[in-house]
Amino acid sequence: MAKREKKETFRTSIGGQALIEGILMRGPEKQAIVVRAPEGLVTKVEELKLVRDKYPILGLPIIRGVVTFLDSMVKGIKALMFSADYFPDDASAQPSKLDTWLEKHVPAEKLQSVLVGVSLVLSLGLTLLLFMLLPTFVAGLFHAQSALVHNLIEGVIKIAIFLAYLILCSKQKDVHRVFQYHGAEHKTIFCYEAGLPLTVENARIQPRHHPRCGTSFLFVVIVVSILFSSLAFTQVEWQNLWVRIGMHLLLLVPVVGITYEFNRFVGRHDNAVTRVLSAPGMWLQNFTTFEPDDSMLEVAIEALKLVLPDEKGKDAW
Repeated sequence: MAKREKKETFRTSIGGQALIEGILMRGPEKQAIVVRAPEGLVTKVEELKLVRDKYPILGLPIIRGVVTFLDSMVKGIKALMFSADYFPDDASAQPSKLDTWLEKHVPAEKLQSVLVGVSLVLSLGLTLLLFMLLPTFVAGLFHAQSALVHNLIEGVIKIAIFLAYLILCSKQKDVHRVFQYHGAEHKTIFCYEAGLPLTVENARIQPRHHPRCGTSFLFVVIVVSILFSSLAFTQVEWQNLWVRIGMHLLLLVPVVGITYEFNRFVGRHDNAVTRVLSAPGMWLQNFTTFEPDDSMLEVAIEALKLVLPDEKGKDAW
């Protein structure tokens, strides 16, 4: 059995997302979806067309973070829908009223785009409700006398909701399997970065916690939002609930943008400081990644192989 090197010899920009019985991998030039369907592995490879290539201004620091986040959400939702097509439905389940309405009123060729749009709006809406509106409302019930105290209370509530959400999700059987695929994605990327042959045996011995995971990104978003709010609220009538909500909405762009740049910095450096900064996100992966079985590693390896660039080193972080 090959031994894993103690220190990574290469850092790749390739990243992934766990799906329903599958994995999405994104490389510098293309993305690949690999799903383990009943009939075997199903693959879908697409060339990546980035909007910032057409509009260079969207590739500037801070702005590129927001663009990348939204682009990843859209592509992620599409990939989830693709994998769900191979997931057996409950035969006794009745279609929802929304599904029935959409099938009647939306042309088949436009249905997927509409569903992606609806899913994106619902996802963003749920995120805003759980991690913005609810925390600022509950924190207001404490009637803090200063913006700093209010934001500390609100921050604790946000982190508590985030932890509770992750833990509850991880207890669901289907979600637990998705999180196993998440672990397979991390192990496979570690194997590739260590310069080892992409085999199940080599991937199996890799750690499942990765410093450039999306879980870390979400946690840092919460922390950065607390810091920004503490500064911005001193300049407005923060005791008003609607003012607080409005300020949070206005701060979304800089918060997401700065968090993206922070993750890029941590991802490119490995020292005592970056290890400390990434430690909370690494710990959170105890709830979002689980040990995969060999069949899941096979899916991750196949997905990674499909997005490797022809030019060696083009995916260097």
